[in-house]
Amino acid sequence: MQPTEELKHEHRVIERMLGVVSKACDRLEEGKEVDPALFVGAADFFKNFADKCHHSKEEKLLFARLQERGMSGEAGPIAVMLHEHEDGRAHVRKIAELSEKKLTGKAKDELIEHARGYVDLLSQHIQKEDNILYPMGDQILTEQDQEELEKGFEDVEEKIMGPGVHEKYHKMIEKWESRYG
Repeated sequence: MQPTEELKHEHRVIERMLGVVSKACDRLEEGKEVDPALFVGAADFFKNFADKCHHSKEEKLLFARLQERGMSGEAGPIAVMLHEHEDGRAHVRKIAELSEKKLTGKAKDELIEHARGYVDLLSQHIQKEDNILYPMGDQILTEQDQEELEKGFEDVEEKIMGPGVHEKYHKMIEKWESRYG
């Protein structure tokens, strides 16, 4: 599997969690209860799966290699993606902070604001990567680049994430989808 295909597969997993969070926000706005553990788990998922794993593969490996092949990191798609990663991290920090509070009043409103902001940001971000950046990248990356990226992605999985992490998050998503999906 090409590295960009692996990243797209991870996007589908991230989109599932974004969908759960969006539906949880809908419920909160309707005055219904939502288990606060959902947002705690979502923040953990976004910090570790989406950022530490997925965005690390992009930033440290794919984007770096694309820049070696002549794509600008200062302007254009890579610069936009990096900026959006930073914006996303700010939303996730607030989601994590607010998810520890009682989901009422101002805290609930702020949580919804940051959760919806993150869902919107990442949904658009994923579309740009899948439909613009990754196809551009696949055109300029050599076969050797692809093989080296694949190996680098495996190293992220083994050395940074560790065994069983993907499975843990898949189970968590399934749990929340069954409750709020």
